[in-house]
Amino acid sequence: MRYTGPKVRLSRRAGTPLTRKAVSYFEKRPYPPGEHGRRVRRNSSDYAVRQAEKQKVRWYYDLTEKQLARVYDNAKKRSGRTGEEMLADLELRLATVVLRAGLAASVYAARQFVNHGHITVDGKKVDIPSYQVKPGQIVGVREKSRNMVPFVEAAEGVHADDKIAGFLAVSHQDLRVAVTDRPKREQIPVPFDEQLVVEYYAR
Repeated sequence: MRYTGPKVRLSRRAGTPLTRKAVSYFEKRPYPPGEHGRRVRRNSSDYAVRQAEKQKVRWYYDLTEKQLARVYDNAKKRSGRTGEEMLADLELRLATVVLRAGLAASVYAARQFVNHGHITVDGKKVDIPSYQVKPGQIVGVREKSRNMVPFVEAAEGVHADDKIAGFLAVSHQDLRVAVTDRPKREQIPVPFDEQLVVEYYAR
């Protein structure tokens, strides 16, 4: 089941900011939520550490358990390192590309934009957030959606990261992004250790 509760609370559970908005909140309260959140906790087992890292990935990309397990299974079949292949597949999900390109403020907003039919791939509407964008494809915003406030802001670069991911070529003014290559690990700014996730599934 996908988490639908407060995203800042989720970041505090994960122990790291999972969204841009959570960064300032997390700096003020860098401990888990709840009345016992401030207490020093006992060292976790190896299994618990790996499970916690898997949960971070799920929450960061807004996935269900089945979706993440499927991503792992597909990555395992590739010739590269499983963890890096898994991250590359996650970064090429349409919702993530929309986020990385600065067309949405969060992955949750990106998912909603895709679900509501505002996003195109090579000029055709795609409403599946998990759609795998391939190098060479162009992601954009439907013409009739461009006057919506979130996309007007996106065209002004409001949601863009300080540094655009190296595997994307983005024109905010045109609300257009080209995927130029398959993501490399150093191009993916994520707050977790994917190898622990691989070890969790390989147990």
